Amino acid sequence: MSGVPDMPGALVVNGIESLKPAWISHVLRESLDLPGLEVVDVVATPVGTGQMSDSVRLNLRYGSGRPDGAPASVIAKLPASDPTSRATGTWAGAYEAEVRFYQELAPVLGVRTPFVYRADIDVSSGNFMLLLEDVHPARQGDQLVGCSIAEAELAIGELVRLHAPRWGDPQLSASWLRAPSRGISEALPLLWEAWQTRFEGCFGSDVRAAGDALIASAQAFDRWPPRSRCTLVHNDYRLDNLLFGTAEGGPPITVIDWQSVGIGRGATDLAYFLGAGLLEGVRRDNEERLVRSYLERLTAAGVTGADWDDCWLEYRAGTFAGLAMTITAPMLVQQTQRGDEMFMVMARRHACHVLDLNAAAALAELSELEAWRAGRMTA
Repeated sequence: MSGVPDMPGALVVNGIESLKPAWISHVLRESLDLPGLEVVDVVATPVGTGQMSDSVRLNLRYGSGRPDGAPASVIAKLPASDPTSRATGTWAGAYEAEVRFYQELAPVLGVRTPFVYRADIDVSSGNFMLLLEDVHPARQGDQLVGCSIAEAELAIGELVRLHAPRWGDPQLSASWLRAPSRGISEALPLLWEAWQTRFEGCFGSDVRAAGDALIASAQAFDRWPPRSRCTLVHNDYRLDNLLFGTAEGGPPITVIDWQSVGIGRGATDLAYFLGAGLLEGVRRDNEERLVRSYLERLTAAGVTGADWDDCWLEYRAGTFAGLAMTITAPMLVQQTQRGDEMFMVMARRHACHVLDLNAAAALAELSELEAWRAGRMTA
Protein backbone atom coordinates (compact mmCIF):
# COMPACT_ATOMS: atom_id res chain seq x y z
CA MET A 1 0.00 0.00 0.00
CA SER A 2 1.34 3.42 -0.92
CA GLY A 3 0.75 6.90 0.39
CA VAL A 4 0.14 5.86 4.00
CA PRO A 5 0.79 8.61 6.58
CA ASP A 6 4.06 8.23 8.47
CA MET A 7 2.42 8.76 11.85
CA PRO A 8 -0.10 6.10 12.87
CA GLY A 9 -2.52 8.70 14.17
CA ALA A 10 -2.30 11.06 11.20
CA LEU A 11 -5.30 12.00 9.10
CA VAL A 12 -5.97 9.43 6.39
CA VAL A 13 -5.87 11.29 3.09
CA ASN A 14 -5.26 8.59 0.51
CA GLY A 15 -8.35 6.44 0.50
CA ILE A 16 -8.97 2.84 1.38
CA GLU A 17 -5.38 1.83 0.72
CA SER A 18 -4.34 3.90 3.73
CA LEU A 19 -6.38 1.84 6.17
CA LYS A 20 -3.49 -0.14 7.57
CA PRO A 21 -3.54 -2.14 10.82
CA ALA A 22 -1.11 0.25 12.54
CA TRP A 23 -3.36 3.26 11.94
CA ILE A 24 -6.52 1.47 13.05
CA SER A 25 -4.75 0.13 16.13
CA HIS A 26 -3.72 3.66 17.10
CA VAL A 27 -7.24 5.05 16.65
CA LEU A 28 -8.93 2.28 18.63
CA ARG A 29 -6.38 2.48 21.45
CA GLU A 30 -7.08 6.22 21.80
CA SER A 31 -10.87 6.15 21.46
CA LEU A 32 -11.45 3.03 23.61
CA ASP A 33 -8.60 3.51 26.09
CA LEU A 34 -7.23 0.04 25.36
CA PRO A 35 -3.44 0.54 25.36
CA GLY A 36 -2.63 -3.10 24.59
CA LEU A 37 -4.85 -3.38 21.54
CA GLU A 38 -3.15 -4.45 18.31
CA VAL A 39 -4.84 -5.01 14.96
CA VAL A 40 -2.73 -7.24 12.73
CA ASP A 41 -4.95 -7.65 9.67
CA VAL A 42 -7.74 -5.72 7.95
CA VAL A 43 -10.15 -6.98 5.30
CA ALA A 44 -12.19 -4.26 3.55
CA THR A 45 -15.60 -4.84 1.93
CA PRO A 46 -17.70 -2.09 0.30
CA VAL A 47 -21.02 -1.36 2.05
CA GLY A 48 -23.93 1.03 1.71
CA THR A 49 -25.75 2.66 -1.16
CA GLY A 50 -24.49 6.25 -0.86
CA GLN A 51 -23.13 8.04 -3.93
CA MET A 52 -21.43 11.06 -2.34
CA SER A 53 -18.84 9.04 -0.39
CA ASP A 54 -17.26 5.59 -0.27
CA SER A 55 -17.97 3.36 2.73
CA VAL A 56 -16.29 0.07 3.60
CA ARG A 57 -16.64 -2.47 6.37
CA LEU A 58 -13.29 -3.32 7.92
CA ASN A 59 -13.17 -6.78 9.49
CA LEU A 60 -10.38 -6.74 12.05
CA ARG A 61 -8.05 -9.47 13.29
CA TYR A 62 -6.22 -8.90 16.56
CA GLY A 63 -2.75 -10.14 17.45
CA SER A 64 -3.54 -11.93 20.72
CA GLY A 65 -7.29 -12.21 20.60
CA ARG A 66 -9.86 -9.43 20.53
CA PRO A 67 -9.77 -7.44 23.79
CA ASP A 68 -12.97 -6.87 25.74
CA GLY A 69 -14.69 -3.82 24.32
CA ALA A 70 -12.84 -3.91 20.99
CA PRO A 71 -14.97 -4.19 17.83
CA ALA A 72 -14.81 -7.14 15.45
CA SER A 73 -15.43 -4.71 12.61
CA VAL A 74 -15.78 -0.98 11.96
CA ILE A 75 -17.10 1.19 9.14
CA ALA A 76 -14.77 3.61 7.36
CA LYS A 77 -16.24 6.46 5.34
CA LEU A 78 -14.06 8.44 2.91
CA PRO A 79 -14.43 10.86 -0.02
CA ALA A 80 -15.96 9.34 -3.14
CA SER A 81 -13.50 7.75 -5.55
CA ASP A 82 -15.63 9.12 -8.40
CA PRO A 83 -14.28 12.61 -9.28
CA THR A 84 -17.72 14.14 -9.93
CA SER A 85 -19.19 12.95 -6.64
CA ARG A 86 -16.09 13.97 -4.74
CA ALA A 87 -16.08 17.46 -6.26
CA THR A 88 -19.74 17.87 -5.34
CA GLY A 89 -19.17 16.69 -1.77
CA THR A 90 -16.29 19.12 -1.32
CA TRP A 91 -17.98 22.09 -3.03
CA ALA A 92 -21.26 21.62 -1.16
CA GLY A 93 -19.54 21.36 2.21
CA ALA A 94 -21.08 17.91 2.70
CA TYR A 95 -17.87 16.28 3.89
CA GLU A 96 -17.15 18.98 6.45
CA ALA A 97 -20.76 18.99 7.65
CA GLU A 98 -20.70 15.28 8.49
CA VAL A 99 -17.34 15.38 10.22
CA ARG A 100 -18.32 18.46 12.27
CA PHE A 101 -21.64 16.85 13.16
CA TYR A 102 -19.88 13.85 14.69
CA GLN A 103 -17.29 16.06 16.38
CA GLU A 104 -19.59 18.73 17.81
CA LEU A 105 -23.26 17.72 17.82
CA ALA A 106 -23.72 13.96 17.96
CA PRO A 107 -22.44 13.70 21.56
CA VAL A 108 -25.09 16.14 22.86
CA LEU A 109 -28.17 14.96 20.93
CA GLY A 110 -30.63 12.23 21.77
CA VAL A 111 -30.75 10.80 18.25
CA ARG A 112 -29.09 7.40 17.93
CA THR A 113 -26.03 7.57 15.65
CA PRO A 114 -23.06 5.22 15.23
CA PHE A 115 -20.32 5.64 17.82
CA VAL A 116 -17.43 7.51 16.22
CA TYR A 117 -13.88 6.31 16.79
CA ARG A 118 -12.30 9.01 14.65
CA ALA A 119 -13.57 12.03 12.69
CA ASP A 120 -11.08 14.20 10.81
CA ILE A 121 -11.07 16.48 7.79
CA ASP A 122 -8.68 18.65 5.81
CA VAL A 123 -11.15 21.32 4.68
CA SER A 124 -8.85 22.79 2.03
CA SER A 125 -8.63 19.52 0.09
CA GLY A 126 -11.90 17.88 1.13
CA ASN A 127 -10.06 14.78 2.35
CA PHE A 128 -11.80 13.30 5.37
CA MET A 129 -12.00 10.15 7.42
CA LEU A 130 -14.77 8.77 9.58
CA LEU A 131 -14.17 5.56 11.48
CA LEU A 132 -17.54 4.50 12.87
CA GLU A 133 -19.25 1.77 14.83
CA ASP A 134 -20.44 -1.12 12.69
CA VAL A 135 -24.01 -1.23 13.98
CA HIS A 136 -24.79 -4.91 14.33
CA PRO A 137 -27.02 -6.67 13.80
CA ALA A 138 -28.88 -4.20 11.64
CA ARG A 139 -30.81 -3.98 8.39
CA GLN A 140 -30.52 -0.96 6.15
CA GLY A 141 -33.81 0.54 5.00
CA ASP A 142 -34.57 0.18 1.31
CA GLN A 143 -35.81 3.27 -0.51
CA LEU A 144 -37.07 1.21 -3.42
CA VAL A 145 -39.24 -1.08 -1.30
CA GLY A 146 -40.54 1.46 1.19
CA CYS A 147 -41.33 0.84 4.84
CA SER A 148 -44.10 -0.26 7.17
CA ILE A 149 -46.10 2.03 9.44
CA ALA A 150 -44.31 0.50 12.44
CA GLU A 151 -40.95 1.45 10.91
CA ALA A 152 -42.27 4.93 10.12
CA GLU A 153 -43.28 5.35 13.77
CA LEU A 154 -39.76 4.40 14.85
CA ALA A 155 -38.28 6.88 12.39
CA ILE A 156 -40.56 9.67 13.60
CA GLY A 157 -39.56 9.04 17.20
CA GLU A 158 -35.91 9.37 16.30
CA LEU A 159 -36.61 12.50 14.26
CA VAL A 160 -38.10 14.11 17.37
CA ARG A 161 -34.92 13.27 19.28
CA LEU A 162 -33.01 15.20 16.63
CA HIS A 163 -35.37 18.18 16.37
CA ALA A 164 -36.56 18.81 19.92
CA PRO A 165 -33.26 19.60 21.73
CA ARG A 166 -32.38 22.59 19.51
CA TRP A 167 -35.85 23.81 18.50
CA GLY A 168 -35.80 27.61 18.13
CA ASP A 169 -32.32 27.75 19.68
CA PRO A 170 -30.74 31.15 18.82
CA GLN A 171 -27.31 29.65 19.51
CA LEU A 172 -27.74 27.09 16.74
CA SER A 173 -25.25 28.50 14.28
CA ALA A 174 -21.94 27.49 12.77
CA SER A 175 -20.21 28.25 9.50
CA TRP A 176 -20.71 24.68 8.33
CA LEU A 177 -24.44 24.56 9.14
CA ARG A 178 -26.59 25.91 6.35
CA ALA A 179 -30.16 26.29 5.22
CA PRO A 180 -30.72 23.43 2.77
CA SER A 181 -32.51 25.43 0.09
CA ARG A 182 -30.39 28.59 0.10
CA GLY A 183 -29.40 29.44 -3.48
CA ILE A 184 -31.57 26.73 -4.97
CA SER A 185 -33.76 29.12 -6.97
CA GLU A 186 -30.85 29.98 -9.25
CA ALA A 187 -29.74 26.43 -9.95
CA LEU A 188 -33.05 24.56 -10.06
CA PRO A 189 -34.36 25.64 -13.48
CA LEU A 190 -31.21 24.47 -15.26
CA LEU A 191 -31.04 21.27 -13.23
CA TRP A 192 -34.73 20.56 -13.89
CA GLU A 193 -34.21 20.96 -17.62
CA ALA A 194 -31.18 18.66 -17.60
CA TRP A 195 -33.02 16.15 -15.36
CA GLN A 196 -35.92 15.89 -17.81
CA THR A 197 -33.51 15.27 -20.68
CA ARG A 198 -31.61 12.58 -18.79
CA PHE A 199 -34.70 10.70 -17.63
CA GLU A 200 -36.83 11.26 -20.73
CA GLY A 201 -39.39 8.50 -21.14
CA CYS A 202 -39.04 7.37 -17.50
CA PHE A 203 -41.55 9.67 -15.81
CA GLY A 204 -45.10 10.81 -16.34
CA SER A 205 -47.12 14.00 -16.43
CA ASP A 206 -47.48 14.03 -12.64
CA VAL A 207 -43.72 14.37 -12.15
CA ARG A 208 -43.57 17.06 -14.82
CA ALA A 209 -46.42 19.01 -13.21
CA ALA A 210 -44.87 18.80 -9.74
CA GLY A 211 -41.44 19.79 -11.06
CA ASP A 212 -42.87 22.77 -12.90
CA ALA A 213 -44.68 23.83 -9.71
CA LEU A 214 -41.43 23.65 -7.78
CA ILE A 215 -39.62 25.80 -10.34
CA ALA A 216 -42.42 28.38 -10.23
CA SER A 217 -42.17 28.44 -6.41
CA ALA A 218 -38.37 28.27 -6.20
CA GLN A 219 -37.79 31.80 -4.91
CA ALA A 220 -40.23 31.35 -2.04
CA PHE A 221 -38.75 27.91 -1.29
CA ASP A 222 -35.31 29.54 -1.16
CA ARG A 223 -36.11 31.94 1.67
CA TRP A 224 -34.48 31.44 5.04
CA PRO A 225 -37.10 30.38 7.63
CA PRO A 226 -37.50 32.50 10.78
CA ARG A 227 -34.90 31.41 13.32
CA SER A 228 -37.60 31.00 15.98
CA ARG A 229 -39.12 28.18 13.93
CA CYS A 230 -35.85 26.48 12.98
CA THR A 231 -34.06 23.51 14.41
CA LEU A 232 -31.31 21.08 13.51
CA VAL A 233 -32.42 19.01 10.52
CA HIS A 234 -30.99 16.00 8.71
CA ASN A 235 -32.12 17.10 5.20
CA ASP A 236 -31.78 13.58 3.76
CA TYR A 237 -33.87 11.62 6.24
CA ARG A 238 -34.91 8.58 4.23
CA LEU A 239 -34.82 4.82 4.44
CA ASP A 240 -31.38 4.28 2.92
CA ASN A 241 -29.99 6.38 5.78
CA LEU A 242 -31.68 4.39 8.55
CA LEU A 243 -30.55 1.12 10.10
CA PHE A 244 -33.22 -1.01 11.77
CA GLY A 245 -32.75 -3.66 14.43
CA THR A 246 -33.39 -7.28 13.52
CA ALA A 247 -34.78 -10.38 15.20
CA GLU A 248 -31.21 -11.15 16.26
CA GLY A 249 -31.02 -7.86 18.18
CA GLY A 250 -29.30 -4.52 17.66
CA PRO A 251 -30.58 -0.96 18.29
CA PRO A 252 -34.18 -0.45 17.11
CA ILE A 253 -33.05 2.35 14.78
CA THR A 254 -29.83 4.20 13.98
CA VAL A 255 -29.50 7.30 11.79
CA ILE A 256 -26.53 7.60 9.42
CA ASP A 257 -25.25 9.87 6.63
CA TRP A 258 -25.13 13.36 8.11
CA GLN A 259 -23.62 15.09 5.06
CA SER A 260 -26.68 17.29 4.53
CA VAL A 261 -27.22 18.31 8.16
CA GLY A 262 -28.25 21.93 8.56
CA ILE A 263 -30.73 24.43 9.99
CA GLY A 264 -34.31 24.34 8.80
CA ARG A 265 -37.91 23.39 9.51
CA GLY A 266 -38.51 20.15 11.36
CA ALA A 267 -41.68 19.44 9.41
CA THR A 268 -39.67 19.41 6.18
CA ASP A 269 -37.59 16.47 7.42
CA LEU A 270 -40.84 14.70 8.26
CA ALA A 271 -42.41 15.42 4.86
CA TYR A 272 -39.26 14.23 3.11
CA PHE A 273 -39.29 10.95 5.02
CA LEU A 274 -42.97 10.11 4.71
CA GLY A 275 -43.14 11.17 1.06
CA ALA A 276 -40.21 8.98 0.07
CA GLY A 277 -40.64 6.09 2.48
CA LEU A 278 -44.33 5.19 2.35
CA LEU A 279 -46.18 3.88 -0.66
CA GLU A 280 -48.65 6.48 -1.85
CA GLY A 281 -51.83 4.76 -0.67
CA VAL A 282 -50.34 3.92 2.71
CA ARG A 283 -49.17 7.50 3.14
CA ARG A 284 -52.58 8.96 2.31
CA ASP A 285 -54.34 6.66 4.78
CA ASN A 286 -51.96 7.39 7.67
CA GLU A 287 -50.42 10.79 6.96
CA GLU A 288 -52.41 13.11 9.20
CA ARG A 289 -52.19 10.71 12.14
CA LEU A 290 -48.41 10.43 11.74
CA VAL A 291 -47.91 14.18 11.52
CA ARG A 292 -50.06 14.65 14.64
CA SER A 293 -47.97 11.99 16.37
CA TYR A 294 -44.81 13.93 15.48
CA LEU A 295 -46.28 17.15 16.92
CA GLU A 296 -47.45 15.41 20.10
CA ARG A 297 -44.00 13.92 20.64
CA LEU A 298 -42.35 17.31 20.11
CA THR A 299 -44.61 18.82 22.76
CA ALA A 300 -43.90 15.95 25.15
CA ALA A 301 -40.17 16.56 24.58
CA GLY A 302 -40.53 20.17 25.76
CA VAL A 303 -41.03 22.11 22.52
CA THR A 304 -43.37 25.06 23.05
CA GLY A 305 -45.23 27.20 20.54
CA ALA A 306 -45.65 24.44 17.95
CA ASP A 307 -49.32 24.11 16.97
CA TRP A 308 -51.19 21.96 14.47
CA ASP A 309 -52.01 24.63 11.90
CA ASP A 310 -48.40 25.79 11.58
CA CYS A 311 -47.04 22.26 11.60
CA TRP A 312 -49.43 21.05 8.90
CA LEU A 313 -48.79 24.09 6.71
CA GLU A 314 -45.01 23.70 7.01
CA TYR A 315 -45.35 19.99 6.35
CA ARG A 316 -47.34 20.59 3.16
CA ALA A 317 -44.85 23.16 1.90
CA GLY A 318 -42.01 20.83 2.93
CA THR A 319 -43.09 18.22 0.40
CA PHE A 320 -41.15 20.29 -2.15
CA ALA A 321 -37.87 19.40 -0.38
CA GLY A 322 -37.91 15.76 -1.44
CA LEU A 323 -38.63 16.67 -5.04
CA ALA A 324 -35.86 19.29 -5.01
CA MET A 325 -33.36 16.70 -3.74
CA THR A 326 -34.53 14.21 -6.38
CA ILE A 327 -33.87 16.76 -9.12
CA THR A 328 -30.51 18.07 -7.88
CA ALA A 329 -28.77 14.98 -6.52
CA PRO A 330 -28.64 12.78 -9.65
CA MET A 331 -27.20 15.65 -11.69
CA LEU A 332 -24.31 16.18 -9.27
CA VAL A 333 -23.11 12.67 -8.38
CA GLN A 334 -21.89 9.57 -10.19
CA GLN A 335 -24.61 7.84 -12.19
CA THR A 336 -25.39 4.25 -11.12
CA GLN A 337 -28.15 1.82 -12.03
CA ARG A 338 -29.52 1.60 -8.48
CA GLY A 339 -29.19 5.34 -8.09
CA ASP A 340 -31.30 5.96 -11.18
CA GLU A 341 -33.91 3.45 -10.01
CA MET A 342 -34.03 5.11 -6.61
CA PHE A 343 -34.34 8.61 -8.05
CA MET A 344 -37.23 7.52 -10.26
CA VAL A 345 -39.07 5.94 -7.34
CA MET A 346 -38.48 9.05 -5.24
CA ALA A 347 -39.54 11.35 -8.09
CA ARG A 348 -42.88 9.57 -8.45
CA ARG A 349 -43.58 9.45 -4.71
CA HIS A 350 -42.50 13.03 -4.05
CA ALA A 351 -44.42 14.34 -7.07
CA CYS A 352 -47.54 12.58 -5.86
CA HIS A 353 -46.98 14.09 -2.41
CA VAL A 354 -46.53 17.61 -3.80
CA LEU A 355 -49.71 17.38 -5.86
CA ASP A 356 -51.78 15.64 -3.17
CA LEU A 357 -51.09 18.40 -0.63
CA ASN A 358 -50.85 21.34 -3.08
CA ALA A 359 -47.38 22.34 -1.93
CA ALA A 360 -47.34 25.47 -4.08
CA ALA A 361 -50.44 26.88 -2.37
CA ALA A 362 -49.10 25.92 1.05
CA LEU A 363 -45.77 27.62 0.37
CA ALA A 364 -47.51 30.78 -0.82
CA GLU A 365 -49.68 30.82 2.30
CA LEU A 366 -46.66 30.18 4.51
CA SER A 367 -44.75 33.05 2.89
CA GLU A 368 -47.67 35.45 3.46
CA LEU A 369 -48.01 34.30 7.06
CA GLU A 370 -44.34 34.82 7.79
CA ALA A 371 -44.37 38.25 6.15
CA TRP A 372 -47.35 39.21 8.33
CA ARG A 373 -45.62 37.95 11.46
CA ALA A 374 -42.42 39.79 10.58
CA GLY A 375 -44.43 42.99 10.07
CA ARG A 376 -46.04 42.64 13.48
CA MET A 377 -42.66 42.16 15.13
CA THR A 378 -41.21 45.29 13.55
CA ALA A 379 -44.31 47.48 13.98
